[in-house]
Amino acid sequence: MNLSFVHGLQSEWLKQRKSFASWMVVLGAFFTPVVIIVARLLHREALPTLYSQEDFWSLLWRNSWESAAIFFLPMGGILATTLMAQIEYKNNTWKLVHVLPLSLATLYFSKLAIVLVTLVRFFLLFNLGIYLSAILPPLLVSGVPYPKGPIPFMRFLGENLLFFVDCLPIVALQYLISVRSRNFLAPIGFGFLLWVGTLAALSWRWNFLSPYAYTMIDYLRAGNSGKVSLPAVDIHLMASGYFLLFTVAGYWLFATRKEKG
Repeated sequence: MNLSFVHGLQSEWLKQRKSFASWMVVLGAFFTPVVIIVARLLHREALPTLYSQEDFWSLLWRNSWESAAIFFLPMGGILATTLMAQIEYKNNTWKLVHVLPLSLATLYFSKLAIVLVTLVRFFLLFNLGIYLSAILPPLLVSGVPYPKGPIPFMRFLGENLLFFVDCLPIVALQYLISVRSRNFLAPIGFGFLLWVGTLAALSWRWNFLSPYAYTMIDYLRAGNSGKVSLPAVDIHLMASGYFLLFTVAGYWLFATRKEKG
């Protein structure tokens, strides 16, 4: 990593630090854990039995990931990527950015890297929220034991990594569109329509062709749900391939664009 890329990362980090996208990541990461905490406090009489179950952590993990895999990751990826990529259009600063002593590759990939760092931050905060949703009810309600059984750290880490890979095509495609479109609503609308269309096509045998499908397929197939058709391919390889394709195509379009801002 050369020094100019580090300067590019620092610049992009400062731009997004107080943006709405940054706050949206925090709200999205803690929304489901807060709902779980509130629901358990409202039904406190069932907590002693729930916390005595051997598979407590697995049940909590699966319940927490349902909304994240179906809604928050796809929609968060669409909104956060678009908001962060559109900062230059919003502030009308693309021409100023292009006169900086930074290469086109540095400009493109430093912004994309910060989007990916933001995605990692969502995962870290979401995992923290899941842990807090497990330990807070016993601290607030007397007679509720600490969750039984060890936390399966390695399994949860592996599933985090796979869900992260599943999100990459969404980020890369939204980024490709957002750095080219002056209209903020265009990438948002495109992403929303593709997400809704993917939801409707989950039972289709070719559902794995949609780059927005992988978090949903990954979650639903683990529960042997009849709502999704099980793909005959490795969806994580498909997600990695789409990410590479969209990233290369996006940079080529960015580098060859005649109008700079």
